Order: sequence, then structure tokens, then C-alpha cells
Amino acid sequence: MLVKRSRKHISLSLSCIWMFFIGAIGCNGNEGRIDENDTPPGNEPSDIWIRPEEGVKGDPCWGFKDGIQIGLAPLPGPRGLIRLYAPYAGQPQWKVFNFIAFEPVNHNNVRGFSEMETSRLDGVQGLRFWSGNSTDATESPDPEYPAAGKITWEGNKEKLSVYIFSEKFANGSDVYVKVTFTAGRPYEIEFTTYRPQTAQGIKYFILSATMGNYARLRQLHLKDNRIKHASQIWPTYTGTGFTNRDVTHKSDMITDTKGGVWFIASPDESKPWEAGYAPGTANNWIYQGSTYVTQYWYRPKPQSMLTGQVNGRYCYWLSSSPIPGGIAFENFEMVENFQIGAKYRFGLFPGKPEELIRKIENGDY
Repeated sequence: MLVKRSRKHISLSLSCIWMFFIGAIGCNGNEGRIDENDTPPGNEPSDIWIRPEEGVKGDPCWGFKDGIQIGLAPLPGPRGLIRLYAPYAGQPQWKVFNFIAFEPVNHNNVRGFSEMETSRLDGVQGLRFWSGNSTDATESPDPEYPAAGKITWEGNKEKLSVYIFSEKFANGSDVYVKVTFTAGRPYEIEFTTYRPQTAQGIKYFILSATMGNYARLRQLHLKDNRIKHASQIWPTYTGTGFTNRDVTHKSDMITDTKGGVWFIASPDESKPWEAGYAPGTANNWIYQGSTYVTQYWYRPKPQSMLTGQVNGRYCYWLSSSPIPGGIAFENFEMVENFQIGAKYRFGLFPGKPEELIRKIENGDY
């Protein structure tokens, strides 16, 4: 049984920062070296971040103190998934709002499932994920001692980044991501996708948001104010499994003035926390919080073949309990040919989709 533990916040003085970089081992193994993207002289990390302390036993959790956060096992939840937390939406500590799974597809069209596969390391369901400060992190280190992540600056924008690695998939895929948080964007995460240069090629590296049923996502918001609703996609489905995937093409997505595309999903209930649940519904599916949240994927430089994909469920996962209000989206993802260094942003925006779309159209988001 997992036990909740308090988070460790980092608050370092200028003298501590100096001592840290003098005594630390850099990502290239050189003592005392400061990479050009590390903390510039005279700059100190602000107090907006949550992250572990390097070399100290603690919780594998990174992000904004007052914004979106991520976590890894052994924090509560299945292995092989990145946890997404939204405390600003009124969610209690360690209450997962959504998960991100790694689902790479090889050139034989065999899809990997990080949550469902059995680990080759210990025979437990769910591939083992671990964190690192650089691309050459030790394979599968002690999860009790997560990486702190790195604070960098891009101009005057402060960023926190950490690498998340997975053990190899049954289909031969070997992939990892760099997760970046940017000051001023407290409700959004950027994922940059990679595979080791020595690994076999893959066709797709799909980052799938896998728990849309928790927020009961039912609406996809498309260009020209069009909405695609789950009940229209699967009007007769009442089974206990997954539906087939529905595909939205790039040409139907909202495009911003920079050419980026937005795949946006939202609940159709104005107050999801007021829903009534069927008897026997597991507590982890009960919506907690007091804020309406719109979820989205954003691809700044999409390929022409990019699609957005969703599947649906009528009953909650591993359950015969029907979802309040009917069928809802579960997996929510963007799909395009794999590129090393491709960037995808995922957001949990505290507001209605109309507000988010207005900000996008005005260039304010």
C-alpha cells in the first residue's frame, strides 16, 4: 500500500546555488561545470516550483506550486503512467486529474502500452518509469531518489525540465521524453519526444491522455465553432469495453496565427462536481474539486498528416458502473509520424472552452 508523504520544496539561497554547482557532477560528468543553459550567474531559481531535492529521498513530483504538476510511481496510481495533478482546480493532494501513457508503434504497426505491459525488470504490470536531469541518466535508478530536474532560462523565461524514461517495450521500442514547465504558463506542460540514437526506429510515439472519463470529457472543439460530441460519435454503444477510435484530421482543428494546431476536449456539464453516480462506482472516479477544466493538446509545428484521436467508454474502466451522463472520451491523443525532438503541449486549463478559444484567437495564450 502506498503511503502519502509530504512534498519537498526547494528554496536555495544564492550561496547554496553557488556551492551546488561547484560541487555537483554535471550532466557530462565534469565536476563543477555549468552548462550554458543552467542557472546564469546572478540568477536564482524562483520559489514557484515544486521538485525533489537532488540525492535525497523524496516524492517524484515536479511542476508549479500553484499550477499543473506531474508525478511518477510510487506515488498513488498504476505504474507505466505519468500522473497529472491540478491542485488549482480544487483537487486534493495526490488526486490524479489525468494520466499520460507512452504508446509507441513500431514499423510492423505493433503498439506498445506502458501501463498494460509486464515489466521485464520485476514481472509487475506497468513498465517502470524513472527520472533524470539529462539524456544519460542511469537506467532504472532507485525510485525513492528522483532527479531534481534543471532550472534554465530562455531569455527572461524561467523553465523547469526533467527527463522521463521508460524501460524497453515488448515491441522493441525504446523511447523517452523531456518534460518542461515554463514560468507564465502554469496550466501547461511541454513534452519533447525522443528515442536513443542506438534504438530501433519507430513509426509513432503516441502520448495518450488516458483518463478522460474522470472529468467526463464529451466535446471536441473544432474550427468554425463546430463541436463533435461523444454521443454523436457512438450513439448506440453501451458496452463495458472501449469503443473504436474516432479520428479528427488536422484540417478540422483550430489553428492559431503561428500555424500551431489545438485539439481541445471538455465536459458537457457546467458543474462536473455535482454529478450523481451509480451505486458501486469506485471512489477514484468521483470528481473532486470545484473548477471546470478544459483539456487540450497543442502541436506548434504539425505535420500535414497529424490527427487527433479519441476512444470512448460507457462504463468506467474495470467496472460495470455507467458513467454519469452517458458515454465519454477516455483516451485523448495526437498522432503523427515520429520525429526526434517533436514538441507537444498538454494543458489543464481552468475555464470553459469558449474562454480558451477566445484567448487562442486573440493571440493571448
